[in-house]
Amino acid sequence: MEQQVFSLSPASRSRKAERLLILLFLLSLPFLNPWIRGDGVGYYAFARAILFQHNLDFAKDYQSANTSFRDARLDEYGQPKLVFRTATGHLDNHFTVGPAILWSPFLLITHAGVLLARAIGSSVPADGFSPPYRIAIAFATALYGFLGLLLSFRLIRKYVEEPWALLATLSIWWASSLPVYMYFNPSWSHAHSAFTVSLFLWYWHETRSSRSLLQWLILALITGLMLNVYYPNALVLVVLAIDALRQYYLVLHPDSSAPPDSTPHVPELLLRHSIFATVVLICLLPTFISRYLIYGSPFESGYIPLKDWNWLSPNFFPVLFSSNHGLLSWTPILFLSILGLFFFWRREPDVGTRFLVAFLAFYLLISCYPNWDGISSYGNRFFVSLTPLFILGLAIFFDRAAQFFPSQRAALITAVGLLAVFTFWNGGLIFQWGTHLIPARGPVSLSEMAHNQFFVVPRQLSADLQRYLFKRKALMQQIEDRDLQQLKNNPPPP
Repeated sequence: MEQQVFSLSPASRSRKAERLLILLFLLSLPFLNPWIRGDGVGYYAFARAILFQHNLDFAKDYQSANTSFRDARLDEYGQPKLVFRTATGHLDNHFTVGPAILWSPFLLITHAGVLLARAIGSSVPADGFSPPYRIAIAFATALYGFLGLLLSFRLIRKYVEEPWALLATLSIWWASSLPVYMYFNPSWSHAHSAFTVSLFLWYWHETRSSRSLLQWLILALITGLMLNVYYPNALVLVVLAIDALRQYYLVLHPDSSAPPDSTPHVPELLLRHSIFATVVLICLLPTFISRYLIYGSPFESGYIPLKDWNWLSPNFFPVLFSSNHGLLSWTPILFLSILGLFFFWRREPDVGTRFLVAFLAFYLLISCYPNWDGISSYGNRFFVSLTPLFILGLAIFFDRAAQFFPSQRAALITAVGLLAVFTFWNGGLIFQWGTHLIPARGPVSLSEMAHNQFFVVPRQLSADLQRYLFKRKALMQQIEDRDLQQLKNNPPPP
C-alpha cells in the first residue's frame, strides 16, 4: 500500500505535477499588483525611456513616480534636483538594465495593441505609463518568476522523488520572499533574477557532461542575461569556475587509467573558455553602454564603491538572524533549505560542492555589502536570486527526513502540514510588511511581529484582501501614505 504514494510512472507524475504548477500560477494572477514604485521606477525607466523616447532621459519617470520616490528627487518646481544629475548631465539611475530587456517583448506587444486601440477611438495614452503597460510588466514579471520555479522543479526532480520536488517548489514559491517580488512589487528585479539563475543552473546541469561549442555559446548568452539583470549573480558562476579548475587539473595530472580521448587538451579548453568569456562581455554591452552614458565610465555601477564595503567586518550573523530583514528570522523555511544544501553536498559531492560553494560565496558577498539589509525589503531580498538552490535544498531535506518516518505517506502528510504552516506564517508577515503594520525599513520588534500574526492579521486580513482584489488603487494609496508617515517619523540616515 505504501508504494501507491509514488506509484505513477515518472513521466506521468512529471506531466501531472507541471500541469498543477501551471494551474496554480494561473489562479495566482489576480494577485498581480501593476504598480511601479521605489527601485522599480529606476528599473522600468530603462524600458520606457528607450522604447518610447529613444533616449535615456528619465525626467518623466521621476515626475510620474510614487510620492516617496518623487518627493526626494524633485524640487519645488517639479523638476529633478541637480544633486541627482551625474557628471554627464543624465539623471542618476544605478539600477540594472536586465529587467528592461526581459520586459521589452511584452511592452512592444502591448504598445502595438494600445496604438491599434487608439486608431479605433480609444483614449488610453500610448506613453508607457498607462495601465496596459503596467499590467504587461506585472504579468511578465510573474511569468518569469514562474518559469524560474518550473526550471528549478525540472532540475531538482533528477535528485529526489517527484512529490518532494513539487512540495519544495510550492514551499519556496509561497513561503519565501519570492511572492512579494513576483506579485506585489513586480517592477523590481528579484523575480527576473530568480528566473535567470534558474535558467543558468538548469542549462549548466543539462550540458555539464559534454558541452558542445554551440552549447557554450548558449550558456554564455544566458550568463550575460543573468549578469545584466543582477550583478551579484556573478557569484553563481563559481559552478563554472570549479568545473574549469577541475578540467585544468586533470589536464596537468592525467589519470593513466582513463581513456586517452576522455580528457580535453589545454588549447581546446582555452578556446571554449575564451569564447564563453568573449560572448558574455558582448552580452554585457547594454550594461556597459548605459553606465558610460549615465556616469561617464562603463565600469561605474552607481552603487556603493567596492572599496567602501565591509570586507574586514562582514555581517555574517545579522544577515541571517537580524530583525532588520534577516534571511532566517523573516523567512524561516530557508533554514531547512540551507540544511538540505549541506545534505546534498554529502550525498552528491560533485554537483553538491558547486551549489554549496555558490550559496556560501553569495552569502559572503551580501554580508560584506554595507546595505546588506536591503533597506526597504521583505526579508533579505537579495537572496531571492538563489531560489533554485533553496528549492533543491528543501527537496533534499524532505527526502532525507522521510527516512525517519514509518511510511512515505506519513512523511508526505507531515511535509504538507509543514508547508501549510510556513505558507500561512509567510502570508501573514507579508500582510504586516505590505500594510506597514511593521516598518518596511530598519529593525522590527519580533515580539510585536508575533503578536500581530496571531491577534491583528486575522482581524484585518479578510477586509484588506477584498480591497486588494477589488479596490486596489485606494489601498495602494493608503499604503503609500503610511510609508510616507513612517519615513517622516524615522527618516533614513543621510
